[in-house]
Amino acid sequence: MRRQTNGRTRSVGPARARRRKTVVAVVCLLSIIAFFAIFAIPMGLSNAINTLMKTAFDLLINTVFYIMALAVIAGALSELMAAFGVVDLINRVLSPLMRPLFGMPGASALGIVTTYLSDNPAILTLASDAKFRRFFKAYQVPALTNLGTSFGMGLIVTSFMLAFSNTQTAGGGTLGTGVIWAALCGNLGTVVGAIVSTRLMLFFMKRFFGKDRPAVVDPEIEEDNLAKTPKGFLHVLNALMDGGKKGVELGLAIIPGVLIICSVVMMLTKGAPAGGYTGGAYEGIGAIPWLAEKINFLLKPLFGFASSEALGVPVTALGSAGAALPMIEAIVKDSAASGVSTRAILNDISVFTAICMCWSGFLSTHVSMMDALKCNRFTGKAILCHTIGGLCAGIAAHWLFMLISVIFRF
Repeated sequence: MRRQTNGRTRSVGPARARRRKTVVAVVCLLSIIAFFAIFAIPMGLSNAINTLMKTAFDLLINTVFYIMALAVIAGALSELMAAFGVVDLINRVLSPLMRPLFGMPGASALGIVTTYLSDNPAILTLASDAKFRRFFKAYQVPALTNLGTSFGMGLIVTSFMLAFSNTQTAGGGTLGTGVIWAALCGNLGTVVGAIVSTRLMLFFMKRFFGKDRPAVVDPEIEEDNLAKTPKGFLHVLNALMDGGKKGVELGLAIIPGVLIICSVVMMLTKGAPAGGYTGGAYEGIGAIPWLAEKINFLLKPLFGFASSEALGVPVTALGSAGAALPMIEAIVKDSAASGVSTRAILNDISVFTAICMCWSGFLSTHVSMMDALKCNRFTGKAILCHTIGGLCAGIAAHWLFMLISVIFRF
């Protein structure tokens, strides 16, 4: 057996090679045992395994298939818009805005819209279309993951927050129109976080790909063919079907990442149910919220949370923004009933909006999204950049709301 060392090849004896393989196998086995022990000790081995399987199954049925449905619809619409020149129009109109802010082509604004209306992976359906990718350089394609994730579930999260306007406070009033300003600050904070995350990712990718390499190098895609505008019902039908098929392929591609990563993240985030462990879905050891409590002294000044329980929201949003929404409802209602000031509650809503939108479960979707873009070697950098971006989103939302609350005297 031979091994490459400092540009030179030297022989490695068969016995030494076998020992090395044995060591690797033992380390792998011990790592697997340690991983299950983390959950089995507090939960019990049987409960831990059952929870892992049931959580993965629930994610498959209620999350992955939902994302696949979104991807089919988004894929059909994006293919239709690409075929009839809408993407070209958006690129020309919005390039003056998107390039200075995000460093991305104007066509990427279409990805923001689709993810805001649906969820993070919706942007992948666009990215898989060569007619869309041709507007990008190679170094910009991986950053689509960060850009799209920053606005994932935006409409759902914002609508959820606006519903708190009728929440009764201890003083007998309601949160009222202040919720609108809080949600607006949250959305603006998300834009700040998206800029930070996307720009950081572009910085790393430009060093790897260079700034001139095109994203699409395909002789079959010619400007003459792209300039032709299809006509007739048959072209519309073909575009819808082709886009829908890409959505199905995308839905299948993200299954491993979502089930494996998100299941583990949820088990690390969720705690024990009131009656003790039962082996049901979405039970866990609460390790991530426990760690968040340890850095409360740092996070509270940055975000201005009214209570330490609020720290569980951004931590849960790492794995799933949808899972964080019920927590937000409980925190807002408890704060309102316990006499916490309206200003403090609205500040929490602002920060929750920004972080839930910007992170929107990225820890569980980034892996599968980067894999679908065939950029999985950069997953670590994407996660690092988006972690920083989400923190910046929350901080920006907090200080924007502080400024607005002073101006309008909330």
